[in-house]
Amino acid sequence: MQSGILSMLKMQMSSSVVLNTPQIRKKISQKKLRNYRHTVHTLASMKQYDVIIIGSGIAGMNAALRFAEQNKKVLLITKRTLQQSNTRKAQGGIAGVIAEEDSVEQHVRDTLVAGCNHNKKSAVQFMVQHSTAAIQRLIDLGVPFTKEHNTIALTQEAAHSVRRIAFVDDYTGAAISQTLTRHVRQQKNITILEHAFAADLLVEKGHCFGVQIIHKNKYKNIMSGLVVLAAGGPGQLYLHTTNPPIATSDGLAMAIRAGATCKDLEFIQFHPTALHLPGKPCFLISESVRGEGGYLVHASGKRFMKNYHTDGELAPRDIVTRAIFEEQKKGPVFIDIRHKKRTYLQKRFPTIYTKLKSYGIDMASNLIPVSPAAHYSCGGVVADLQGRTNITNLLAIGEVAYTGVHGANRLASNSLLEALVFSETVTKNSCKPTKKSEQFSIEKTEKIPPEQRKKLLQIRRELRTTMWHDVGIVRTAMTLKHAQQSIKTLEQKITPLPTNNILGSEIKNMLIAAHTILTAAQKRKNSLGCHYVE
Repeated sequence: MQSGILSMLKMQMSSSVVLNTPQIRKKISQKKLRNYRHTVHTLASMKQYDVIIIGSGIAGMNAALRFAEQNKKVLLITKRTLQQSNTRKAQGGIAGVIAEEDSVEQHVRDTLVAGCNHNKKSAVQFMVQHSTAAIQRLIDLGVPFTKEHNTIALTQEAAHSVRRIAFVDDYTGAAISQTLTRHVRQQKNITILEHAFAADLLVEKGHCFGVQIIHKNKYKNIMSGLVVLAAGGPGQLYLHTTNPPIATSDGLAMAIRAGATCKDLEFIQFHPTALHLPGKPCFLISESVRGEGGYLVHASGKRFMKNYHTDGELAPRDIVTRAIFEEQKKGPVFIDIRHKKRTYLQKRFPTIYTKLKSYGIDMASNLIPVSPAAHYSCGGVVADLQGRTNITNLLAIGEVAYTGVHGANRLASNSLLEALVFSETVTKNSCKPTKKSEQFSIEKTEKIPPEQRKKLLQIRRELRTTMWHDVGIVRTAMTLKHAQQSIKTLEQKITPLPTNNILGSEIKNMLIAAHTILTAAQKRKNSLGCHYVE
């Protein structure tokens, strides 16, 4: 007999690896369900909203602005502050058809090739056709894109056939986040709730009617006509990740519990080049560094990428990642961009240059030690072109969603594009007031004694280590089996601990997401894109 949070779940997967979660949910007893859904006790009156948006990245904030323009009452919930999101961490830029030598057909083709033709072509076509308008939207909002000769400068990144990435030096995501934050704070129709943890979706008979949150150490239920899930990805499932600490799979886990259908979760993209310094936090070295001429080398200065792909350092990310993984067996791997002038590097990559200098690395004269790190989930909650899921009134956009645009491996700088394009179309959904009463719970969260906190943190460390080693860049039937046993043990360990609080909820979410990703990986027997099996 299996046990633990998901022990009762018998995953039913098709050849396309779709999670049939509504059927799974029927197998969960109400007693088990209460282990990770919180019972409402005391109720009181509270304001109702037309739309609740969970997440404050580019997808969540732009959707909030667009709904507000329709005179909708919007509640924007964010786990930390508005600017603490994966979007802020994005360095490279946003892809789009801007250059005269580019075309929709070329961008679509590059996306399909990078995605191993596992993409949903109609969704790719839709996204790329709207790319120019999406970038114009950011320009209109005031995003200060880097210019060259009085026009938007474009950079090159891996697997793109032309220069098509608009950027703001090497802090594009931060610039976008700052701009959107300014507009969101000025909008009277948007209520911002920071430091609020979305604990669960409120769903009844296939209809979503609100969100349960933890705010100021209390559980509260907030009702709305629409709920938009824009909660980002699962990067923190892995020991080494470019994602911020907030990326604990909360959106994905909530959707799974609610019965949402998910797809392609086995395709976890690992960015090839994160700074690799023992004892130092993971820091992304943008794809643009290679796009602007950086080489991947050993300590001797010898390049190796041409041995793996004709495009060398600009091969698709999954190929570059596995190449580095293999070459690291021979010794450390570095980026070499010493052939570029110091003044150019300081101007083009100010954030990276400054960060490296703080660690004693001068990228103009030193090699940059790099290693792959978990970066992005190509799969997620199945959503159509308007963000609609199989749960009525629940919409999903951004990294948490599966639209089919990324296939088995995301093309660089298509993530911000996808999030922006579908945060526009999601606002075409009509907002009908929920018939549920305006109520919220005032149940307090559980306190965590110091010894039990240590146990929870140990479970999180063990899970991240397991996912990195066993469900990582290269997978085997044996490592996946080992991960299955490890996750089962961790599910058992967490059962007696106090988890009706933010830390406990995060770790349970991570366990649910890890279990689901593992199951998807076990179902796909052959290698494809990010999912590489030996």
